Amino acid sequence: MEEVYHFLEEKLKDDLNYILVGVSGGVDSMVLLTVLSDFLKDTSVQIVACHVHHNLRKESDLEQTLVSDYCQKLGVLFETTKLSYEVPFTEMIGREKRYQFLEEMLKKYDSQTLFLAHHGDDLVETVLMKLTRGTTLRGAKGISLESQREFYTIYRPFLFLSKEEIYEYAKEHKIPYAEDASNQQLDYKRNRYRKEILPLLKKENGKVHRKFLEYSQELEGLLNYVEEDIVMSYQKVVEKQTLDWEKWLSLKEFLKVEVLRRYLDVIYKQDLGSITGKHVEILKQFLETNKVGSLLDFPKGKRFRKTSSKLLLEPCWKDYSYPLTESLMLPNGHRIEFLSSSSESGNDVTYLDSHEVSLPLTVRNARKGDKMTIKNMSGHKKVGDIFTDEKVALESRFLWPIVTDAKGRIVWLPGLKKTQFDRKKDGKYDIILKYT
Repeated sequence: MEEVYHFLEEKLKDDLNYILVGVSGGVDSMVLLTVLSDFLKDTSVQIVACHVHHNLRKESDLEQTLVSDYCQKLGVLFETTKLSYEVPFTEMIGREKRYQFLEEMLKKYDSQTLFLAHHGDDLVETVLMKLTRGTTLRGAKGISLESQREFYTIYRPFLFLSKEEIYEYAKEHKIPYAEDASNQQLDYKRNRYRKEILPLLKKENGKVHRKFLEYSQELEGLLNYVEEDIVMSYQKVVEKQTLDWEKWLSLKEFLKVEVLRRYLDVIYKQDLGSITGKHVEILKQFLETNKVGSLLDFPKGKRFRKTSSKLLLEPCWKDYSYPLTESLMLPNGHRIEFLSSSSESGNDVTYLDSHEVSLPLTVRNARKGDKMTIKNMSGHKKVGDIFTDEKVALESRFLWPIVTDAKGRIVWLPGLKKTQFDRKKDGKYDIILKYT
């Protein structure tokens, strides 16, 4: 415990008003809460214990009461939330909701300091699991003693300790805690590592978690050292979601991989679980070997197209065509609505006369070779040229709606251009369409 207290002396300053602690009721977090309370007892710093009731097990009510009562005994503030899940529970969803609550509490107390009770055994298990599954170098370092988030810092002082040391401390100081029965079930991957693999490593070295911590810190230091090169290389070859593969080919092998990894992280920021190291390797091979014009489909409806010098991102789209007889939600997430009246005059609204257009109207996506007339202009213009003039992103063009009449004539390019069929607001019309 000596190193834990030394870590706290470095990180906890007297000018702090509140620090937050994630407390589940398990032995790790209850011991952490006790250690922090003892360390800060002669200071003005207030501890806020944050408990998440996942509402998944019958024991959850008892665990919440256990934490609440112990906080009252220690004289620390207690905050809790009871969750409900609209979709089947997964560890990832539970983690997202837990951090959402913790960040709400950090903002409530205007705090930038969060303590979590991950310990040395957690670090060993995490590193082994990630290496077995396949991971990035940054992922391979496992859990950090200190992690910087957008507006706060997470500290994990118990990475110096093994699970056994935490149990011993709890027993010696008579700290109450709850045991989650699910931690014994081998159906969970982490439990298999914990119960079957970690004991073997501890037979070889009882302090194996310290070796993993040294490895993790050394790898993190190395990655921080090369981070500047990675960022500069990324900025050199990537602009928004377009990658210059000719410039990318000139990079060193390590930087090639790291740039592609970061590129996919940006693209899949909401779906990082869909991407693994295998996808990075597939994209790398595609860029190095495939011809110009080649396509590569990726998870979540993403598609890459290799042009003469660029790697372009576009959706894996399918042509669509719907009769436009009522308000309609479109595949690009927008809507076309029928209005009874309007005073608007921009390109998001068109006024049509059913005697001039052939009904029924249809809305479809843009197709190669589409041409249309533009209001107050003579002749026809290619829709593709309009997209270029209006700087419509390539990935948006494939799903952009076009309204045609029964004769196939384009009567409106929603949001961009009106045609000669559009009537003045004070003119004769009986159809008003709005793109929103």
